Amino acid sequence: MLKRTHHCGQLRLADAGKSVVVAGWVQSYRDHGNLVFFDLRDREGLTQLVFDPEASPEAHQLARTVRCEWVIAASGKVRPRGQGLENPKLATGQIEVVVERLEILNMAKTPPFELDSATKTNEETRLTYRYIDLRRPEMQQRLRVRHRVTSLARRYFDEKGFWEIETPMLAKSTPEGARDFLVPSRLVRNAFYALPQSPQLFKQILMISGVDKYFQIVRCFRDEDPRADRQAEFTQIDVEMSFVDVDDVIAIHSELVARIWKEILGVEVALPIRRMSYSEAMADYGIDRPDVRFDMKLKDISDLARQTTFRVFTSCIENGGVVKGLCAPSGDFYSRSDIEKTLTSLVTDFGAKGLTWLKVKMENGSPTFIGGIGKFFSEDLGRQLVRRFDARDGDVLMFVADQEAVANKALAPLRCRIARDLKLYDPKSFAFLWVVDFPLFEWNAEEKRYDSLHHPFTAPVPEDLGKLETDPAHIRSQAYDIVVNGSEVGGGSIRIHRPEVQQKVFDLLNISRKQAEDRFGFFLKALDYGAPPHGGIAFGLDRLTMLLTGTENIRDVIAFPKTQRGQCLMTDAPSEVDQKQLDELNLRTQKHLHAVEKPAES
Repeated sequence: MLKRTHHCGQLRLADAGKSVVVAGWVQSYRDHGNLVFFDLRDREGLTQLVFDPEASPEAHQLARTVRCEWVIAASGKVRPRGQGLENPKLATGQIEVVVERLEILNMAKTPPFELDSATKTNEETRLTYRYIDLRRPEMQQRLRVRHRVTSLARRYFDEKGFWEIETPMLAKSTPEGARDFLVPSRLVRNAFYALPQSPQLFKQILMISGVDKYFQIVRCFRDEDPRADRQAEFTQIDVEMSFVDVDDVIAIHSELVARIWKEILGVEVALPIRRMSYSEAMADYGIDRPDVRFDMKLKDISDLARQTTFRVFTSCIENGGVVKGLCAPSGDFYSRSDIEKTLTSLVTDFGAKGLTWLKVKMENGSPTFIGGIGKFFSEDLGRQLVRRFDARDGDVLMFVADQEAVANKALAPLRCRIARDLKLYDPKSFAFLWVVDFPLFEWNAEEKRYDSLHHPFTAPVPEDLGKLETDPAHIRSQAYDIVVNGSEVGGGSIRIHRPEVQQKVFDLLNISRKQAEDRFGFFLKALDYGAPPHGGIAFGLDRLTMLLTGTENIRDVIAFPKTQRGQCLMTDAPSEVDQKQLDELNLRTQKHLHAVEKPAES
């Protein structure tokens, strides 16, 4: 067999005159009778092969039998294509290889879809034939970027003195978030392992063990419904550090982010990265992961709305709600129909009852309103409204009247939709942000108790420790998320390291001592033996790669992903297993239980 000496996509004009062996898949072929041309593809790109009967009659004759996606190897000499024959769209477009010897390594069936038009093929087909889909250059590039991110992270953390340590895949179920994936034990009957949702407790135990600096690129599992940016199994760059505070964790991981963007995209990230409190993010953007590539802040106008004659506003405020809105610059881009159908539909999808609006018209420096609810604002209220938003002629003001949480939930995606429609930012730009000072708890009205906003091991801000007894609703946590273009790519916190504080948090979460012992007893025991102050973070490798490669579908950056129904169409997983395997695990399926034998005849 011919042994490859060069990758197709790496040959250049400087290689002219060299004898090379290339190997790969035939992307396309063109038989001109006297000359046959192949575009040969490997993971590095394409190179044009030329089969000339004068150079090699045998190779020329064999080339005429080859078809697309056949696997071949070819030896020959690199030569310039010549003036006017170059292909500027290819990195190898100035050269070609004149083939002297051709070897067919494998034939191939006609693929179910053409690589050049794969984006027009439905995703189910591409996932079923994932090995063909992954041959596409854009998919190869995404895998390359993913590899480079992990390689950069490993080098960076090694430079900083971190140790890479593996934590167990088979662990105890410690339910406090999403559903666990359970694994039955054969050796301990009627008992189950859980696949880790994250290495949270193990990495904290590593800090108690004196490891000091840990990282791991680790698979995690959550039995929750997949979304465009979520999979049941995903990968984290997981980190924990001892004797640190929030500033330490943020500093070292800001530098990591800057290095990744610089080395992969050539983008300079200004350090230090901007910080924003959770309360500011929610007030101004309606979401704890705001896209700050553009301004367009939300404004609470409840004080002005209360003075209008618009009953929708006044009754909402009387019932404890708010009126919040935004100013779409030059928003007369939208027709009345656009606002009342498309944009209103968007906010109602997020729980709002509706969307109200008005267009600003400036006449001699004084505002008037056109359309919508403008008639309900007096001249004085109108001036105050315009000043509140710093609105200008042609702008459109849009409002949601509802409970504050609902108004925020609806206005946040509306803000992003308007910014995209009006082209208020460069889609190739990046805006980085740390969101800090999250609440420690959120109130669960249905169960009349507090829940952890992040997880129950997150430490309160030291100044708020006293509020554990008196005012838990207003305790800030030492948690932090890093946000890029409105996408949370990493998050973490300083952890509770004192047993008495951990117990107070469990009490507020209505976790009894028995429940705590059953779920986390091994960890609580470790806390009693001298835990250092520690904290960490986890980056979503999949989301990082999505941002770096410009895709919005997480399945594009995972080699073998699951569908929205959690299925692998290529391997047909999940699937039934033999009854013998179930018997070994002392398990019975519903199918087995319903297969009741007929009673024997007497």
